[in-house]
Amino acid sequence: MTIAEVKQLKESEDKVEFKKAETQYNYNSGRRSVLGYVVALANEGGGKFILGVQENKNGLNIITGSLAWDGHEGKLKEDIFRDKQIRVETEVLYEGANRVLVIHIPSRPVGKTLKFEDVPLMRVGEDLLPMSDEQLFKILQEQEPDFSAKVCEGIGIGDLDETAIKKMKESYARKQKNPSFLQLSTEQVLTDLKLLDKKKLNYAALILLAKKEILHNKLPQSKTIWEFRNSEAQIHHDSREVVDEPLFIAIDNIWKLINQPTLNRKYPVQSGAYIFDLYDFNEAVIREAVLNAIAHRDYTITSEVVIKQYPNKIIISNPGGFPKGVTIENILTVSSTPRSRLMTEILEKTGLVERSGQGVDKIFSITLSEGKAEPDFTNSDMFQVSLILRTEIIDKAFHVFVSQYQNSEKEPKLGVEQIITLCKIRNGIFQNLKGEIVSQLERSGLIEKVSGHTNRYTLSNEYHALVKDGLKIGKRYLVKELELLLLALQGNALKIGDLENLLKNSLSRNQINYLKMKLMEDEVLKVEGKIKGARYSIADKYADLRGDVLLSAVIADLRDKYE
Repeated sequence: MTIAEVKQLKESEDKVEFKKAETQYNYNSGRRSVLGYVVALANEGGGKFILGVQENKNGLNIITGSLAWDGHEGKLKEDIFRDKQIRVETEVLYEGANRVLVIHIPSRPVGKTLKFEDVPLMRVGEDLLPMSDEQLFKILQEQEPDFSAKVCEGIGIGDLDETAIKKMKESYARKQKNPSFLQLSTEQVLTDLKLLDKKKLNYAALILLAKKEILHNKLPQSKTIWEFRNSEAQIHHDSREVVDEPLFIAIDNIWKLINQPTLNRKYPVQSGAYIFDLYDFNEAVIREAVLNAIAHRDYTITSEVVIKQYPNKIIISNPGGFPKGVTIENILTVSSTPRSRLMTEILEKTGLVERSGQGVDKIFSITLSEGKAEPDFTNSDMFQVSLILRTEIIDKAFHVFVSQYQNSEKEPKLGVEQIITLCKIRNGIFQNLKGEIVSQLERSGLIEKVSGHTNRYTLSNEYHALVKDGLKIGKRYLVKELELLLLALQGNALKIGDLENLLKNSLSRNQINYLKMKLMEDEVLKVEGKIKGARYSIADKYADLRGDVLLSAVIADLRDKYE
């Protein structure tokens, strides 16, 4: 933007607001503040808040100059994002020594309003007033257009990737149990799936099937960024890849990055005769989460889907907030209209994702049934969806409890509502439980009423027996403490200081010293070196074991000895 352009703008016509602000301008005290105008202009569909200018309705505007946030423009952007989760851009212009600060404000999301002090604001003359009922109703009735169904000008069938087309055909034929689909011409397949209409390809065809160079030219934000860091404290990544192939190829490549053996650890879980491998990141969960992020993102925002992987969690973020009508609170219960309906329908027909509205259910039910923490959407806002999946198995007994039931001949099997209800009852949460779900779980013998209460339940004795089985080993060890120490030492030889630092959030120095001493007596640990140079590691008998196999072997030997 130039000073000449600023001088010609009109507040009544150009979605712009001028303020002289010669020294500073109020940030958030009262409606007529920076935040107030950011909210109002975003509600108008976006605009500019310009400091250092006085409007002249009879000619060119007057450049008065402003020192507001001089040298702190970046801090202003950060504060606005922190308070309103909206990303503004700032621009500084000069006329001689007079400085002008231009704050470029993007539009609110479709069907949603921004609020200041819980009030959606609009500009009315010189005032900022609560939005009229008529205007608010009009916004709430807005529908997001199907971006994926829009024609993508300038591409033809020759711009599509043959391998991606082959994968789509095979997936569709398998899902629909229709092998004859494989024999159809590419043009017929594209027409049948509504990717080609009147010789024109749409954006769904581009995203799903186009060659990478065509994707880069036509829709560069369609790529996915994957990064790995060994620690959350790291700023720089240890590994980074840009995945820019068509989605029918990209999804497999994204999973390969996440599923590298050193990054996606396997933990065999054992309880009696029950043995099952659990991974840090479940393939079905990750594929569903990544495809949801790509299919439901806002492609009008020039940012990519970003996947940040750590040893203990993965964060999948996509541009654009939840689709209209979806919130963190109702994400498991509401039926929404996807931004890219056509693309979502094709992913459903080819079996890459669950039916519309059921993908999140799948993510929740699998994650909780593995004994892990609930999928976390709390860092999401109006402009991005962020999903955190954690690796730690916080309740191995619950995983065994659910899996034994699901693998038995008992019916009905557990769905997402049943598993979430079991988790709530396990955690002592009894408000807003659905009566029919509770009754089903009680009939199945998975829960029982607490004696003396009519509306309180507990998981069955079978679950509590699994929990009790894992708590203590005689009077010598607590299993949880033992597991933490063994997992920290597996594959390592650590000094006592390094071990204490590694476990500082879980075990005290006294607990570590007690365990170290007892486990050396029981020949589970060994030491090499002396005094300050001493390093502790797993004894040779168990040295090649990892995860739950290691834990099961050590615990079994110690139980034989002390119980």
